[in-house]
Amino acid sequence: MAALTDRQKARERLGRVFQSILDKMVPADEAVPLPGGGKFVEWEDLADEVDRTLVPLFLEERAALEASAHADCGGRCPYCQSDRVYLIKQARKTEVQTPHGPVVLTKQSCRCRQCGRSFSPSRAGLVPAGGGGPVAQGGGAGGS
Repeated sequence: MAALTDRQKARERLGRVFQSILDKMVPADEAVPLPGGGKFVEWEDLADEVDRTLVPLFLEERAALEASAHADCGGRCPYCQSDRVYLIKQARKTEVQTPHGPVVLTKQSCRCRQCGRSFSPSRAGLVPAGGGGPVAQGGGAGGS
């Protein structure tokens, strides 16, 4: 399994977004007024905007940096333990809702030729076919 991006690209993307937020929230030009007025509650609204903008991006980048983000093989079926699994080549974008806002993740799918069920190869505990490691307890393909 491999990451979908590298650290340098992730840092550059996060840095660009953070810099644009910083330029908006604390303009470098002293002549430009600070946004949010003079009330603390307005500053909290600005902080919430930063949270809704930056944190989902961080979560997307962190997920893409994970070593298990991209599988090269399907591994074993978590339902029937068969190694007759094929990896569906086309990955899909899946939006998940977090407390910080929507996050778009890239997910792969596998299908078992033995039992016909599908699952994600990046699920914790899955091992390559012929592996020898444990299979995830519960064996389901549901999210955590």
